[in-house]
Parts: sequence; C-alpha cells; structure tokens
Amino acid sequence: MGQPVGVIGVGVDAVDIDRFARSLARTPGMRTRLFTAQELADVAPRVDPVPALAARFAAREATMKALGLGLGAFGFHEVSVERQPSGRPTLVVTGRARELADDAGVQAWHLSLTHTATVAIAVVTAS
Repeated sequence: MGQPVGVIGVGVDAVDIDRFARSLARTPGMRTRLFTAQELADVAPRVDPVPALAARFAAREATMKALGLGLGAFGFHEVSVERQPSGRPTLVVTGRARELADDAGVQAWHLSLTHTATVAIAVVTAS
C-alpha cells in the first residue's frame, strides 16, 4: 500500500431554497433530471422535501468544486446522496464523476449537509 493521501479538495455550495422551489415548480421534470429515484423516495415522506432536495443539489455542486471542476463536468445522477441507518449522509459517485475522482486520486469522500428555512448548504471533502 502507498502513502495515505491527504485532502485533495474541498467544495462548498449554498442553494437558496425558495428559488430552488420555484425552479422545481416551473419545471416538473427537473426532479427526475437532477435526482435519482432513490433520493426522491428518501425525501418523499417529508412534509416539504424541497430543503432536502436543495441540499442534495448543493452536494453535487460541492463535489464538482472539490474536484476543481465546473458545472457540467459530469451528469447529475453520477453523484447522489444516501443516508446511512445512523442518518449520516454519504456520497455515491459513479460514471464519469468516478473516473474524474479516480484520476485525481480520491479514495474517500466526506459530506456534510445542512439547511435553514432559506438556505441549503453542502460541504464535500475529497481525500
């Protein structure tokens, strides 16, 4: 085994929840374009799933930033958020996003999500 890898990148993104809600309302197909079926099922029981979806969208953007990339570097379904039984959110990285992460030497992802009534935030660390 090689040397342990330190932090490769950190990404943070904030999403205005009201603006995001308006976008989802204007474009109903946006939910399935942005989120996996599992993510949509995970947030469906919530009274208002929009803050959780906004945080998951922020996670995608933060992942791109952690890799030093911009919007469009990979498809939205190639990064998703899963909740562990403990409630801890984790990233699932597949496809082109996984290839880019492998090329950058990423061996682990760390994710933190939060939201207030107005803003959803995600912080992603690639190591």
